Amino acid sequence: MLKIGIDLLWVRPQKVGGSESYVRNLLDGFSNNSSNEFKFILFVSKDNEYSFLTYENNSNFILKRCNVRSEKILSRIIWENLFLNKIAAKEKIDVMFIPIYSKPFFRKKLSYVTTIHDLQALHYPEYFSRLKNIWLKFSWKNSIKTSKKIITISNFVKDDILKNFNVRQDEIQVIYNPVKIQEEMSNFEELSKKLKIESKKYFYTVSSMLPHKNLEVLLNLIKKLKMESNYEIPNKLVISGIGGTQKEPLVNLINNLKIEGNIIMSGFVSNSERNSLYKNAYAFLFPSIFEGFGMPPIEAMMLGTPVITTKLASIPEVTQGKCIYVDDPKNVEEWYEKIIKIQDMNFNKCIFEEYHLERISKKYLETFYKIVNKN
Repeated sequence: MLKIGIDLLWVRPQKVGGSESYVRNLLDGFSNNSSNEFKFILFVSKDNEYSFLTYENNSNFILKRCNVRSEKILSRIIWENLFLNKIAAKEKIDVMFIPIYSKPFFRKKLSYVTTIHDLQALHYPEYFSRLKNIWLKFSWKNSIKTSKKIITISNFVKDDILKNFNVRQDEIQVIYNPVKIQEEMSNFEELSKKLKIESKKYFYTVSSMLPHKNLEVLLNLIKKLKMESNYEIPNKLVISGIGGTQKEPLVNLINNLKIEGNIIMSGFVSNSERNSLYKNAYAFLFPSIFEGFGMPPIEAMMLGTPVITTKLASIPEVTQGKCIYVDDPKNVEEWYEKIIKIQDMNFNKCIFEEYHLERISKKYLETFYKIVNKN
């Protein structure tokens, strides 16, 4: 039996966006598809342990409770570097999996596999403090140097790493994100009362409030739809997601455009609420200009909702040409033209077999197995 350690100390429930969805989907894949050939040791913190307790129902999983809090980021990083290697060695871990870039500085005798989701700070250093930029670049270099294998979530990210760091192609493996859409949906009637929306009479997006998410174009689009459109097209937009540095400027723009009654910021929503909002939306709009993967457009298409998005970064790769694409992400007129075309098009649920939990989890397990057999 191979022992796979998984560092979950960085998970701050409902606060780390797509990376949290990624790792939880992956854990579900391991839970559903692993045989007794693998034992998973989940390293959890004092303040996120509760969110992983369900895995204790599976005999292949063990929760290793660590004396650290995920909310205390600096303390957590120090703790990982002082103790994670020692505890993993004591547990006789065969492969230590780090689902984000922040692995201990030294490998020691452990075999590490690390996922790098994107190199956002290289492209948008203004998002981060000078210290955070230094830390991120150091962490990426350290992960590349001391990991047995680097996993990236798209070919776009792999090419970005190869261009910016001294690393061989065979040291990086592309494994797409696991994407899971459960049939469970919240009662839309309750959501409609809460958010003051009607089925097929609103647009939907899932996004943090960061500049590269390009939400300003959607606000200006809603203004145009409200003031100028002669078509039977919604002029409401629901935005779900955690906050970010742009929340205040976006709120100010909403007020300046006088569209306060047309924009609904739902904040964090559960998966079942999100699915119901996907399903009942007129269309899902995803104006982002930088993504390492980008799960929301895929999730929306899996539920049969038309998606309009951009052609930048990994988005055309992972959406496989199945969306409606704008050439200029900041051009309100082009967004408007694409939306008008939706009326004359038919949309069905899209199937993305490449992202099924079973297929993706097996690729990870195969990678872990090969690393152990090479040692």
